Amino acid sequence: MVGRFRWVWRQLRHSLWYRATLFSLGGVLTALIAWLVSPLLNVPSVISIGATAVDSILNIIASSMLTVTTFSLGAMVTAYGSATSNVSPRATLLLIEDRVTQNTLATFIGAFLFSLVGIIALAAGIYDEDGRTLLFAATLVVIVLMVYQLIKWAGYLTRLGRVRDTIAKVERATNNAVHARIENPYLGGQAMPEECPPGLHSIRTDKIGYIQHIDMPMLDSLATNEREAIYVQALPGKFVDSGIVLATSLETNDERAKKIAGAFTIGPSRRFDQDPRFGIIVLAEVASRALSTGINDPGTAIDVIGCGVRVLAPWVRHAADGIDETEQPAAHVFVEPLATADVLDDFFTPIARDGAAIVEIGIRLQKALNALAGVGDDGIKRLAREHRERLVKRFDNGLTLDEDRERVRAASNL
Repeated sequence: MVGRFRWVWRQLRHSLWYRATLFSLGGVLTALIAWLVSPLLNVPSVISIGATAVDSILNIIASSMLTVTTFSLGAMVTAYGSATSNVSPRATLLLIEDRVTQNTLATFIGAFLFSLVGIIALAAGIYDEDGRTLLFAATLVVIVLMVYQLIKWAGYLTRLGRVRDTIAKVERATNNAVHARIENPYLGGQAMPEECPPGLHSIRTDKIGYIQHIDMPMLDSLATNEREAIYVQALPGKFVDSGIVLATSLETNDERAKKIAGAFTIGPSRRFDQDPRFGIIVLAEVASRALSTGINDPGTAIDVIGCGVRVLAPWVRHAADGIDETEQPAAHVFVEPLATADVLDDFFTPIARDGAAIVEIGIRLQKALNALAGVGDDGIKRLAREHRERLVKRFDNGLTLDEDRERVRAASNL
């Protein structure tokens, strides 16, 4: 179970300003440490060779890092625009949270501030001879880090924002969310009973938006016995308003209802971490955009279908083996599992709708459903059969040649 504090902390660590701030502070402190530590050390004179050149080196670093940082920011903005136009606007969140990009920019900004503080300190005359030597040594370390990040960044820029790289990021994020839900299918709670007790009171919220996170430890602390049991009715990713029931409980009052509603973090957009369906929807969006008349790239859509099979197969296999919590669940918090029917519908329906005029898409979708049915149970086989039947109807209407219709029908194994 991930509490709100840990979840918020995770979001902060993924933001660009967090790493940039840390590296900037590190650069400033590194430049000042040489001044603070030098009185305590006796640096041999042989090591002082070259320390007189630290002024010019710091000037070069300051001017070059400012230019490189500006260029890198421009490259990032271009990559975000490319991902928005060619992949999906929802995928740009993953580019913004990309660690390589964040570390590179943070290194450049940190090096710039290090050199700037060093130049000011040298001009103020606060360094003695040993201090200049220590500053020179720190400058050499900074140069090594800069060169390493520049080489790494040069190779990374060749694929940043490209369709294949962005799809891989979406697949990775979705795969992580699916495996996290496999480990905790009830988000750390208990399976929802077939029949809830009568007389439950509904708990709603005045906020409007998507559920981004549910603080299960908080709900667990509010449900200490059977009468205080909480039945979660809305999962992460659901759009809620004042008319949507978040949870129900027998024992409730205004204060307790407010605390239960406060366990639901509601924001303007969906997140990938606790919401596997969102990643699957984004994958389907990428395929639909590739199939649009403006882009007309069936090959990308076929690649996305393969990604979808890789992401969905572990969940289908897990649902067939039985859904159980891997950690000690909250005893009196009950949650619905992720519905496999909704997951399959999120992925296959949009792609089939937008690719109904392309025979290769129909054949690949049928093969994908056959692959998932092969690793699932009877329930999965039934869902796959229903999707295959709808696929045949869609492509019968979308295709113009009888031969193409027969190829899609033959691939369905109906």
